Amino acid sequence: MHILREHLSFDTAEMKVISEDAPSGGGKNLFMEGICLQGGVLNENGRVYEVREISKAVESINDKIRKGFSVLGEVDHPEDLKINLDRVCANIKRMWMDGPNGFGKLQILPTPMGNLVRAMLESGVKLGVSSRGQGNVDRNGKVSDFEIVTVDIVAQPSAPNAYPTPVYEGVMNMRHGHLLMEMAKEAKSDQRVQKYLEKEVTKLIKELKLK
Repeated sequence: MHILREHLSFDTAEMKVISEDAPSGGGKNLFMEGICLQGGVLNENGRVYEVREISKAVESINDKIRKGFSVLGEVDHPEDLKINLDRVCANIKRMWMDGPNGFGKLQILPTPMGNLVRAMLESGVKLGVSSRGQGNVDRNGKVSDFEIVTVDIVAQPSAPNAYPTPVYEGVMNMRHGHLLMEMAKEAKSDQRVQKYLEKEVTKLIKELKLK
């Protein structure tokens, strides 16, 4: 199983920012609504999710909601599948299928990070979304056994190639990948670390069959 993170920009997600009266009458609730999961297309990370995988993920989220669980999303993307309460900014209210894509409605919460997201949205900042889960990926990039955890809110990159690449995700899915990333921060001042990183990254590139 690999950790899978799939970014969608504000425009690609056809995102809408919606303000609704709070049920209690105490102000307004803010929502982001749009595509959270794309099916049947080659995405920025070189992966393809069949529609049935997207449909299964949507049903998984809705099943949790029906059972009374809160499906919480964070600001930016953590490097694992845990939900960090200090980073929570949104609660997924519901998801549904429309064509090959999974749509979602995310309520922005009055948490420190949620207030940050609200301030940016109300100021016209375009924020994207990013699904987070795990699954198997074959050599053709086809994803199977996809298990979704949540949908996070992320900054919109300035260019398509600013999205995380398979190389980065490959490192994070390697054994001791997190340690490797930490070591990279120290590489500038330690030649031994540089040599080790060079060896490990070369190994990763060979595994990914990148040219």
